[in-house]
Amino acid sequence: MRLGRWLSDHWVMGVGVLVLAYLFLPIAVVVGLSFNEPSSRLSYDFNKFTLDNWTNPCGPGDMCDAVVRSVQIGFIATVVATLLGTLMAFALVRHRFRGRGATNLLIFLPMATPEVVMGSSLLALFVAGGLPLGFWTVVIAHVMFCVSFVVVTVKARLSGLDSRLEEAAMDLYASELQTFRKVTLPLVLPGIVAAALLAFSLSFDDFIITNFNSGTTVTFPMYVWGAAQRGIPPEVNVIGTAMFLIALLLVLGTSVRRRRAV
Repeated sequence: MRLGRWLSDHWVMGVGVLVLAYLFLPIAVVVGLSFNEPSSRLSYDFNKFTLDNWTNPCGPGDMCDAVVRSVQIGFIATVVATLLGTLMAFALVRHRFRGRGATNLLIFLPMATPEVVMGSSLLALFVAGGLPLGFWTVVIAHVMFCVSFVVVTVKARLSGLDSRLEEAAMDLYASELQTFRKVTLPLVLPGIVAAALLAFSLSFDDFIITNFNSGTTVTFPMYVWGAAQRGIPPEVNVIGTAMFLIALLLVLGTSVRRRRAV
């Protein structure tokens, strides 16, 4: 009876734990393989514990060059997409203009369009425009699909913002610029930061659209895809683990900062 009562009271938590375990199992495998010394390039079994992969992560070929290139593309695409997406979100939430409904619909199109279709369409556009495929065509392509995610994220934050706080600041003789800088921006900033992190993750991780429009430029996902044809080096798992730890630290740091602020 006690066991049945405990199960009936905690079955939701149990399902949640199983789902989390299912989600984090691949990450655990990547972390474990980052300390593995494989017997061959095509072996993915855990053979022997070693720290050599971490002491020399740039060992295999041009992998670190591909990582740096992905970071550069992700940073530029994130900055541009965050600026454009934030301005668009403010316009859609705070202003009424002709075509606002159609604009809201168009924002979702890059998110709903299959990446194969978007990648091939952008390739046709660049070829027709005479643009050489390479670093900057990848940046343009990444900005195009990252903007939609930024708009949706910042728009959700703006929609939940209490306008009475801004009205109170104006009643206390604050100018529009002061109200925006002292009240609006600090309240919207968590949404902007979240949108930027999401945009960077999408850009760094993208393969399909990048593969269509990269030319001879090799990003980290493309390097992993090429290496998979002959055996993925264990240093790839080191990079994946490092990226996961960085993202985890950012999330934990943001959570701790919010709790201290409260």
